[in-house]
Amino acid sequence: MRKEVSVLFAIVLGISTIFTGCGKEKKEEAELTPVTLNEVAHSIFYAPQYVAVEEGYFVKEGIKLELVTGFGADKVMAAVLSGDADIGFMGSEASIYAYQQGAQDPVINFAQLTQRAGNFLVAREKMPDFKWEDLKGTDILGGRKGGVHILM
Repeated sequence: MRKEVSVLFAIVLGISTIFTGCGKEKKEEAELTPVTLNEVAHSIFYAPQYVAVEEGYFVKEGIKLELVTGFGADKVMAAVLSGDADIGFMGSEASIYAYQQGAQDPVINFAQLTQRAGNFLVAREKMPDFKWEDLKGTDILGGRKGGVHILM
C-alpha cells in the first residue's frame, strides 16, 4: 500500500510541476546575476539585509545573492581582495588598512546598512552608576585580533 501511495504522489507531483511552470522558474533563476556577499558577522544589527533576502528583493532586482559569514573584517577583506566575494559587508576601517598596506586595487566603501554602531560594553559585575572614567586603568577585551580596531 505504501508503494502505491508513493507512486501516486510522484505522479501527482510530476503533473503539477508541468502545469505550474516549474521549468519557467528554473529558467528565470538561470538569468539571475550571481553575487557573493561576505558579511563580517551574522547579527541582529543587519536585520534589514536578512529581511531583503527573505522577501526576495534581490531576486526581484535580478540578483541571486549568496550570503557568507566571514567571522571578522580581516577575513571578509581577504575574501574580497582574492575574488572569493563580490561584496564585503564590514566597517570602513578594513578598507583603510588595506589601502595603507598598499593594496593594488583598493576596496571602495559605498553603502551604509546600519544607522548606529552595534558596539557595546559588557562588565562582569553590575555597575549601576557607570561613568566612562571608571574604565581608566582597567583592562578591556576588545575582541579577537583583526576583528575590531584597538582604539574601540
